Amino acid sequence: GYRKYAPYLMTAFFFILINNLMGIIPFFPGGANTTGNIAVTLVLALFTFVMVNLFGTRKYFKEIFWPEVPVFLKAIPLMPVIEIIGVFTKPFSLMIRLFANTLGGHIMILSMVGLIFISASMGALVNGAFTFVALLLGVFLDCLEILVAFIQAYVFTLLSAVFISLAHPGSEAVEVVQDRKQ
Repeated sequence: GYRKYAPYLMTAFFFILINNLMGIIPFFPGGANTTGNIAVTLVLALFTFVMVNLFGTRKYFKEIFWPEVPVFLKAIPLMPVIEIIGVFTKPFSLMIRLFANTLGGHIMILSMVGLIFISASMGALVNGAFTFVALLLGVFLDCLEILVAFIQAYVFTLLSAVFISLAHPGSEAVEVVQDRKQ
């Protein structure tokens, strides 16, 4: 049943990828670090949360609220509490991972640019050397940011697909998890 979720997953992938790539461009229309904004990543994670819980099946929710564990573990409702916390931590981890990785790369690039301004009062020779080093590191970090843009879009989409597939029994991911529990 992947065709039902493919439009969302592809939209999320290309939204993250295009916004990350546009965030690297230092002039209009780029330069806006969209996925470095926690509100944007929160909305993306909430979309995944809604997809998982809205389209989750009865068996998925049974595993959360009444998991197949020994009876003595059911007497102490520890497993359902852990599973309910897991329902909320999955999208939270998506949100934080995308936000932190994108913001971290931009902070490193800004730090390299900041070296130029910090060294301005140290004389022309020192400033020129810092400018050269900052320029080389800035170009290297920009290339690294392009790689990170693709990786973050891929990781967010892949994890969203895994979380959605875990909510559907009969999918291969659910069978793998159930085999591990046994």
